[in-house]
Amino acid sequence: MKYDFTSIMNRKGQDAIAADLVPFPDDDGRFVMMPEEDVKTIDNLDKIPMWVADMNFPVLPTITEAVARRLSHPAFGYFNPRPEYFDEIIDWQSSRNDFQDLKPEYIGYENGVLGGVLSALNVLCSKGDSVLLHSPTYIGFTNSLKNNGYNMVLSPLKKDENNIWRMDFEDMEKRIVENNIHSMVFCSPHNPCGRVWEKWELEKMSELCEKYDVKVVSDEIWSDLIRPGFKHTPTLMATDWLRENTFAFYAPSKTFNLAGLVGSYHIIYNKTLRDRLNKESSLSHYNEMNVLSMYALLGAYQPEGHEWVDELNEVIKGNVDYACDYIDQHFDGVTVSKPQGTYMLFIDCEDWCKANNKTMDELLKAGLDCGVCWQDGRMFHGPYAIRLNLALPLSRVKEAFDRLDRYVFNADANK
Repeated sequence: MKYDFTSIMNRKGQDAIAADLVPFPDDDGRFVMMPEEDVKTIDNLDKIPMWVADMNFPVLPTITEAVARRLSHPAFGYFNPRPEYFDEIIDWQSSRNDFQDLKPEYIGYENGVLGGVLSALNVLCSKGDSVLLHSPTYIGFTNSLKNNGYNMVLSPLKKDENNIWRMDFEDMEKRIVENNIHSMVFCSPHNPCGRVWEKWELEKMSELCEKYDVKVVSDEIWSDLIRPGFKHTPTLMATDWLRENTFAFYAPSKTFNLAGLVGSYHIIYNKTLRDRLNKESSLSHYNEMNVLSMYALLGAYQPEGHEWVDELNEVIKGNVDYACDYIDQHFDGVTVSKPQGTYMLFIDCEDWCKANNKTMDELLKAGLDCGVCWQDGRMFHGPYAIRLNLALPLSRVKEAFDRLDRYVFNADANK
């Protein structure tokens, strides 16, 4: 491969919570963020960061080059986004995601996708209104909606006969009607399940939303991270109705691991919705672009960025295939639906816990004790779930699963 996806970076002390903090139980059994050096492991094993959703790969070189070029000029005053900022977004989204007739005026800056989601809900809803989401649910949605006074109504995703997560349209309709819902937060691709929605699914969702006038707030931050053979369909492009009734949010931060630089953007075709969101987003006077985040996007959305993401998706596919095959072959009572997008696994450990008379707290701690820093899936509305980050070199994925085999899921057999 042209780019480096095999080097093991030492991120400790380099401002990375993935490396410097570990979700570990305190004296009361609550999982809290603890300094990495305070968490002891079996046989003094090192920690493998597999919890927070960022990547352990070196950044695309054209990003650091673009930022470095801007740093060479010693002034950082007030500024407006360069025309190239919009041009590169249009080129990226048109070529990778088949956006049609995308214009600069449809694009607007957001400090973060979650902030944009909340601004959109503030446009559409009154405090206390019910909003439809799917479960399992991204914890960021749970926290932000609760903190801002919205009532989250969950429609559970269901696995079909092929172990693929699907929307339950009958359940969605029932909840929309019973709760008088007119807004939904949609995640595409889905976090934490990793579903890449097919166009027919979006069309059926569109019919339902149109029937009850449910506006869609679509988080598509994972849209570039798709397994080969699958295709992301932007919610805005799925139907004419969705094009006029959707707030869509994107960012280079997940794709290129730039969360520390901050910077997202919305795409909204409907002028009325766009004007209202721009007004809402401006009220805090804090939703302003950082000049270096602009240059990071310019460095990312280059021809080299397309090459890098294509290679990254091949690497993630290899990691996902390895992890899912290992689970199927070695971990009795643990199940997983192979993700079609994202780089996260959402594994279900219910049968293993019951067969081994273990609680989820005990299981989570066993993984942490052997240095596998994974994430409690209960906060994502998965009662026996664990979320696992696979965006790291395959050698580290193999080491992590070897430890989980020896010290956790087959520990009794290995004694």
